[in-house]
Amino acid sequence: MTGGDGESILPLELQDVCYEAGGKRLIKDMNFRLEGDRTTMVLGPNGAGKSLLLRLCHGLLRPAAGRVVWHGAGGGDPARHQAMVFQRPVMLRRSAAANVDYALALRGLARAERAARVEDALDHTGLKRLAGHPARVLSFGEQQRLALARIWALRPQVLFLDEPTASLDPAATHSVEQIVTALRGRGTRIVMTTHDLGQAKRLGDEVLFLHRGRLLERSPAADFFAGPQNDLAQMFVAGELLWWRRQKRKLPTDVDPREGPR
Repeated sequence: MTGGDGESILPLELQDVCYEAGGKRLIKDMNFRLEGDRTTMVLGPNGAGKSLLLRLCHGLLRPAAGRVVWHGAGGGDPARHQAMVFQRPVMLRRSAAANVDYALALRGLARAERAARVEDALDHTGLKRLAGHPARVLSFGEQQRLALARIWALRPQVLFLDEPTASLDPAATHSVEQIVTALRGRGTRIVMTTHDLGQAKRLGDEVLFLHRGRLLERSPAADFFAGPQNDLAQMFVAGELLWWRRQKRKLPTDVDPREGPR
């Protein structure tokens, strides 16, 4: 899977990654490897480290220990082939179309190619009629779709999504999920955090379950929702509160988080 321009930057591997802030270790001994054409859902309660994990993978944060390695980068810059969308997307003070065009201009694309990509991206995200509207007056759902339109135009190989539908109503959530599914269909590797278990079931191929900065379980999504192996994951899926619980046990001894789903 290349998904975008050039050879694949995957696999992505985290090797004993830790992250600290304010004297506290918030990500602890994180080890896993991401490859293949699938959607990974990162789940866990508030404070589990989900958003921090995505920022470490994307390169916005540097680990206090360990390494984040793009094995397929081949000496190039993996940042050019990945992207991230946040809960609250950043909109520039310009039109919707100009927001998409600006992202492409930063990549050095010629004006003619930029124009074609902008039109295609707005069309596929349902924003063509709003091309000339100021981005900052769009509804929150439209802004989130515009953030994904920039992604559509950039054609990244890997996309990190941090709770992209957290503040959206069901209709807007459905629109965003359709775009994410279409991006996946074009070959983009998706890694996404969510608190919506229904969304994780709809979109996910595999699940990473985090609690207090540790990866406690990794499994195919169907297996995870049918019956998690970790006791805290079982409580999470059942809707029980985890904020007061300490970890009882780690992954079963026959599961290696460095490996993909079996």
